Amino acid sequence: MASATDVRNFALSLPGTAEAPHFDRTAFKARRIYVTVAADGKTANLVLTPDEQEMKCLLLPEAFAPVPNKWGERGWTTVTLAAAGEADLRSAIEMAYAHARPKESRRP
Repeated sequence: MASATDVRNFALSLPGTAEAPHFDRTAFKARRIYVTVAADGKTANLVLTPDEQEMKCLLLPEAFAPVPNKWGERGWTTVTLAAAGEADLRSAIEMAYAHARPKESRRP
């Protein structure tokens, strides 16, 4: 079972990541926001590609679901933290970070 603390620790361990408020959520961003945590700490939203989102939702539907709006159609995915293992969460955060990391840390 993962937690909001796990999200924070995993995200802040990635180079160039900063923590900042984002409306009623806590956001973690590198070049741009790639994961946010709900104020109640029960869910996190992260940005994946639509293909990555589909894979995560098929493999672990009790933990991953598209955000139910246009953002979800673009890959934004909700993680129910109590249903996600730490390894599943870390993998998803690393995927999201890959889309937002600073240009100098991107692979050619």
